[in-house]
Amino acid sequence: MIRYAGPQAEPPAPGPNEGRNSAVALSYDEGDDAPRVVAKGYGQLADTIVRNAREHGLYVHESPELVGLLMQVNLDAHIPPQLYTAVAELLAWLYRLESREVPTLPGAAPVPTLPGAAPTPAA
Repeated sequence: MIRYAGPQAEPPAPGPNEGRNSAVALSYDEGDDAPRVVAKGYGQLADTIVRNAREHGLYVHESPELVGLLMQVNLDAHIPPQLYTAVAELLAWLYRLESREVPTLPGAAPVPTLPGAAPTPAA
């Protein structure tokens, strides 16, 4: 589960769900053309998406700007090319994070230790 906005992302116009909790889950499998929106919702559904992601050890990062943009993508659709760079930057960062090569982003949920991952060195 990711929430991230790159510099080229512009938030959508305010709508009826403005101010409500929202969440979008992305999935990317080798061979896919681009990441896909696999879950999205507002309010209690958003809370359930985030809770399920955390229960499954998935990374959760907050970025209301990108979530707003991704909420416009149809469920099970690939993200649009305009968001490739922003999402690719976050995915690359996540891969490095999983191998403990980068520090945690401010505002990010704690990252669980992945099976087979090297222990985090003491500060």
